[in-house]
Amino acid sequence: MQENKERATQETVEASGEQPVIKMRKLKDFSDSSGKRHKLLLICGILLGPLIWFLLTRFEKPALFLSTPEAVWAVTVQRIKDGYFFGDLWASLRRVLSGYALGMLCAIPMGFLLGWYKTLRTLVEPWLQFFRTIPPIATIPIMMVAFGIGENSKVAIIFVASFLGSSITIYQGIKETDKVLIKAAYTFGARDSDLFFNVTLPAAFPYILVAARTALAGSFTTLIAAEMTGATIGLGARIQIASGAARIDMVMMGIITIGILGFIFDQLLLRVEKRLTRWK
Repeated sequence: MQENKERATQETVEASGEQPVIKMRKLKDFSDSSGKRHKLLLICGILLGPLIWFLLTRFEKPALFLSTPEAVWAVTVQRIKDGYFFGDLWASLRRVLSGYALGMLCAIPMGFLLGWYKTLRTLVEPWLQFFRTIPPIATIPIMMVAFGIGENSKVAIIFVASFLGSSITIYQGIKETDKVLIKAAYTFGARDSDLFFNVTLPAAFPYILVAARTALAGSFTTLIAAEMTGATIGLGARIQIASGAARIDMVMMGIITIGILGFIFDQLLLRVEKRLTRWK
């Protein structure tokens, strides 16, 4: 019956010569949300994790490998009272930020050189890809021999993790520069320096910010491997010591602290990215 009605309506429209009305679909928006609804959803999403954790620890079987939120909170308060928590926090944060900053300072010029000079790219890129696939934990013996068991070896491991991934991302930004813009610049008599500063650099700038966020995440994920080089203080070192003593509550305290630090710094970089790329 419904099909007959639709067919009759279509025949009527065709007989009258009118064009059928086409309903426009709403375009998919891939930009970040904003407003009160977004903030409310963000808060709900953040609170959902602790809620699931709390519910999981109410069951007997997950409690074998998960400490309760109360136990983790208690050990965190105790570590703060004993004066160890912020010492570990600062030691790890100093190592992460030092290795990350050095990695980005070297990755930015390397990425531009790889994108600008094909010969250099052909020679160097295979080795960057080769070392990028090696887990940071595998480099610990080499770093300890090269830099000792002090702070230098820890910073070096984080530097490698930050440098390799961000170099490739920045180089990709140079490579993806719109060829139309390059042709237009040469048409108006632009020199290579003008092309670099006025076309290539702005085009690659969003990729630099993406590389900065990716390298920051890589620096935090490499922290535990870096602090395996004879560290006695630091969040990663504390996780290793606690795991040897089967102190799951202390292990989870270190994991959660690293995750919170990474989230905070990532949000700061995201805000910087939004402010500096308003022209997009």
